Amino acid sequence: MTKTGNAAGKFDAGRAAEYAVQSRIALAGYDACHELAACLLAADLGPGRPARILVAGAGGTAREIVSAARLERLWHFTAVDPSAPMLELAMAAVGEAGLTARTAPVLGEVAALPEEPIYDAATLIGVLHHLPGEAAKQSVLDALAKRLKPKAPLILAGNRHAYESRPLFLSAWGERWRMHGATAAEIEAKLGKIRQGADPPASDQEVGGLLTQAGFEEPTLFFSSLFWGGWITHRRG
Repeated sequence: MTKTGNAAGKFDAGRAAEYAVQSRIALAGYDACHELAACLLAADLGPGRPARILVAGAGGTAREIVSAARLERLWHFTAVDPSAPMLELAMAAVGEAGLTARTAPVLGEVAALPEEPIYDAATLIGVLHHLPGEAAKQSVLDALAKRLKPKAPLILAGNRHAYESRPLFLSAWGERWRMHGATAAEIEAKLGKIRQGADPPASDQEVGGLLTQAGFEEPTLFFSSLFWGGWITHRRG
């Protein structure tokens, strides 16, 4: 991953410990998005074929890896994350799923990997909106493109739109927290933390622009849940 400033620091041991629960509340359809991502990659690469998958920002639940491994026994994964607590959680989930031998953990950034186009596919899920500014977002996408084979698919998913630009969505987000037992004060604290701690792309068009500038094809949206979007694209050949 590119230099992220305080992005990795946000995911300390305390934040990492609550991630698996909190992420599923914040994103309605968390598991469905990851499962669809795995299905799209399998359909794109062809079922039953060996592949090397680069999982950027793998920390936390390692849901990208666990979901994909359910479909494809010949896939091997490189799990990259700049947060040690988050990567430890991911590798614990990988171990519970019996996938340790198929998963290589890398503590650090995508840019620190050898700059060779050796990966058959990549995922970047729940990462881009944590990177402050366009330059940081562009840098991680550039780093991914350099390590993918021509025409290799990339799954990108994360929040888009300035939160204040969608007040109804923001209110619905709060209602989802209330649905899961949060008090009014807790909801306000959560929404305040979200407003201060993320910098999502302003639109689907901006996501597309970042990807095309990095050398990817125009993305196709396959999943949407309030602010969250999921896209598949391919490195240009």
